[in-house]
Amino acid sequence: MNDILPDQAQWWERFEDTVRDWLHAYGYRNIRMPVLERTDLFVRSIGEVTDIVEKEMYTFVDQMNGESLTLRPEGTASCVRAAIEHNLLYPGPQRLCYSGPMFRHERPQKGRYRQFHQVGVEALGYGGPDIDAEHIVMCARLWRALGIGDVALELNTLGDSESRGRFRERLVKYFEQHAAVLDADSQRRLQTNPLRILDSKNPQMQELIAAAPRMLDDIDDASRLHFEGVQNLLQAAQVPFTINTRLVRGLDYYNRTVFEWVTASLGAQGTVCAGGRYDGLIEQIGGKAAPACGFAMGVERLLELMQHAQQTAARVTDVYLVHQGSAAAQYAFAVAEALRDSGCSVVLDCGGTSFKSQMKKADGSGARFAVIIGDDEAAAQQLTVKPLRGNGEQTRCVIAHAADLIRGK
Repeated sequence: MNDILPDQAQWWERFEDTVRDWLHAYGYRNIRMPVLERTDLFVRSIGEVTDIVEKEMYTFVDQMNGESLTLRPEGTASCVRAAIEHNLLYPGPQRLCYSGPMFRHERPQKGRYRQFHQVGVEALGYGGPDIDAEHIVMCARLWRALGIGDVALELNTLGDSESRGRFRERLVKYFEQHAAVLDADSQRRLQTNPLRILDSKNPQMQELIAAAPRMLDDIDDASRLHFEGVQNLLQAAQVPFTINTRLVRGLDYYNRTVFEWVTASLGAQGTVCAGGRYDGLIEQIGGKAAPACGFAMGVERLLELMQHAQQTAARVTDVYLVHQGSAAAQYAFAVAEALRDSGCSVVLDCGGTSFKSQMKKADGSGARFAVIIGDDEAAAQQLTVKPLRGNGEQTRCVIAHAADLIRGK
């Protein structure tokens, strides 16, 4: 778990501003869930035999009532729980979005922390391939807005429960024939969750996994048509993709479409955004059966890519306000507020240091201009504007003219 210091936080602010406008453009509405939920919610939704539930959840017993609680490891289950609890699906489908911290006790890696942040998007009550494609096209638009180019889309379908059952039988039979090659995790999952073996990152398992049966060979007709519909829409939107038949995702609630946006720039764990369809989850948690799909992106990982691409300029302050003298100090407060009213960002020097010291701080602040006020300027109700970056002449003027100069008018 880490602190986000001011130099880094400016990247977060730029990211959050971009994401807010992006979500609004697609009609998604914000929902905010608590970071604590009953443990049973995640066990039922994510799946008992998953890395998250078995190894990674921060779970503890509430000392007041003995109830088992868990810091949320992901947002979909919480969002669906809230939608059921507050009857959000009646009278109709919902486009929802959220952001905030998640918690998993996993091995820290580049861009991955035990407290990490996600932006999540959920479309509840939508059953067609158009909403699956919309989610993927949305992501492609966001990468462009963030200046991120080093990501690729991988796509697969998991079919319905019956076709997964047939595939599961073939998969178990195949891996049983090669039981001596399976690592400890895969041997444990063989009878409980064999699809998760396909998601193994163990290098010694990759040749065996590559030769395993394919889900696409057992897919039901309805799921196949749905998957073709998603692909057709992506092709029409000119969003390139690769079909990865080994893509299963690490959560049990997925069916039909699953996808991941991956990069080679962040090491072996290259997924920065992932999601898919989970048509059975609403009923599984206790609501009336309804289709749904969604995705989530890791904020820290995307910020790494933004910085790597050098596409986001640091946000700088417009003005550092320097003042010297008792009358100037009082007038400086009024000037700072007036400049802020005009749309300028202003740092007012506080502490009563020397003029030389203040100018040194102004230059080091990264501000584009120093506004200088002495007792003479205060008496004349004027100020001096000094450019700190590039060429430009120092100008003495009234507040309104200074605001125009600073804003480039």
